[in-house]
Amino acid sequence: MKKITLFLVLLMAVLASSCEDVIDVDLDNAPPKLVVEAAINWKKGTVGNQQKIKLTTTTGFYSNAIPIVSGATVSIKNSANVVFTFSEMANTGEYNCTTFVPIINETYTLTIISNGNTYTATETLKAVTSITKIVQNNKGGFTGTDVEIKTFYQDPPTETNYYLYKYMYSNQVKSNFYVDQDEFFNGNEFFSISQNDNLKKDDTIEVSHFGISKAYYNYMSILVSIAGNNGGGPFQSPPATVRGNVMNTTDTANYPLGYFSLSEVDIKKYTVE
Repeated sequence: MKKITLFLVLLMAVLASSCEDVIDVDLDNAPPKLVVEAAINWKKGTVGNQQKIKLTTTTGFYSNAIPIVSGATVSIKNSANVVFTFSEMANTGEYNCTTFVPIINETYTLTIISNGNTYTATETLKAVTSITKIVQNNKGGFTGTDVEIKTFYQDPPTETNYYLYKYMYSNQVKSNFYVDQDEFFNGNEFFSISQNDNLKKDDTIEVSHFGISKAYYNYMSILVSIAGNNGGGPFQSPPATVRGNVMNTTDTANYPLGYFSLSEVDIKKYTVE
């Protein structure tokens, strides 16, 4: 028994020391792809004229910096051929417009010209129904002891609607996103629900409901699934190669990442009681 015990101790020591070895893995670096963060969101009760688009590129696995794309020409055109120009802010890769005109169900086309390539995408601005109330349940979750927040709205009965929900919490760095469609509650009152099991009194929550297109719903369904419902955000570089609606018309093989979306959004803040 003593010999067996000694052998096991030595074996565990060898395994523990081997866990400390550093293994270098050579990863092939693919050519960088353009990443488009073009979420045009029209908050209810505002003019919606101020909008922004951010351009970056993919980078190496071990890189801590996200390269920005400067010097691009960025614009959005509506169906009446009115062009809204987005100008870059001092080599930041962030392009801003202060004259944008949002119209529900209007179709818009994004055009980006960068490094000899032209990228385009077309989308329709979707409406969202207003948030009607926020209800707190102190007996939520599987255990019946979690604080649960439900945000209600009345779904329109005469059309198919798709939704993106965003929850920002004061006690959590990352936001939660998930998507929904009204297939099973068309025309009825429905709700989004918080995804945070650690809510407590005086925590604050910002809830956003976005009206989105079916195509964007499909895209976000994949992205949220990959990110585990709490990735950094749907408008950032995706954690896998998820093709969006932006196309490279100059070189189709060199496709970009990201998505061009247009949404009306309703935002409410709530403090846990």
